[in-house]
Amino acid sequence: MMEIFVVATWGLIFLVLIFKFFQSIRLVSTQTCHIVERLGRYDRTLEAGFHALIPFIDKVTFQQDLREEAIDVPPQDCFTGDEVKVTVDGVIYMSIVDPVKASYGIVDYRYAAVQLAQTTTRSVIGTLDLDRTFEERDVISAKVVEVLDAAGESWGIRVHRYEIKNITPPNTVRNAMEKQVNAERERRAILAASEGDKQSRINRSEGLKRELINRSEGEMQRRINEAQGHAQEITAIATATAVSIEKIAQVVMAPGGTDALKLQLNDRYIDALKGIETSKIILPADIMEYKNWVGRLSLDELMSTPDASRG
Repeated sequence: MMEIFVVATWGLIFLVLIFKFFQSIRLVSTQTCHIVERLGRYDRTLEAGFHALIPFIDKVTFQQDLREEAIDVPPQDCFTGDEVKVTVDGVIYMSIVDPVKASYGIVDYRYAAVQLAQTTTRSVIGTLDLDRTFEERDVISAKVVEVLDAAGESWGIRVHRYEIKNITPPNTVRNAMEKQVNAERERRAILAASEGDKQSRINRSEGLKRELINRSEGEMQRRINEAQGHAQEITAIATATAVSIEKIAQVVMAPGGTDALKLQLNDRYIDALKGIETSKIILPADIMEYKNWVGRLSLDELMSTPDASRG
């Protein structure tokens, strides 16, 4: 019986040695590191590759993932600067840069980062009015990253960015905001319609103005043309009159010209008397002696008579 107990004991010891031997062999994958303690104190950090430990002396106490990870920040109630309660949640993107600090500098760096992000978000939103909280998301995110980076130096982590997912106001505030947005849209629509009507009226008045200007310019040009035509007509008549007078003068100066002119005047005088019926006219005392008073006409008087000028 004693021998069986001894054999079992040695067998158990052998199995423990075999387990510890295999446990002392470590294969560390990429972007992962192991923290090794020797007799309860930090000894070294195992990076990617093959490593062998001393059984019963070396122990892997922490395994840290060096890849970037996303951590959800649960929704929380925050009060804005104008005392409106809003619900805010977000996401932290961070990674470990110092595995030793991440293992020994804080108990749970993930939980600590979430808590610090929530407190910082509340403090930043408390300085902003409700309308600005929707516009200043980048400011809130930048402030949270700044605070987490300052704390992360002692935690061995680096916060790459913080994104706010939702900012949810109460239903009453949301309804009021929707009404405000609708009112703003209606105001813009009315303003656009009024601007369009204004521009339309301006265009019509400009068109009417141009039409009146064109008409007045056309009327002015018409009158100028008529005046120029009338002036040319007068010039032509004057020229023709001068030519006719010149020809009459040439005829009168020629031999027998005066007698021919008197004969033509006598013919026209007789033709004029034939057309008299009921008209009242003043004639000389002796109408049959027309040769006497016709003979008294001087050459200048003959040339100035309309009939003579036309002859």
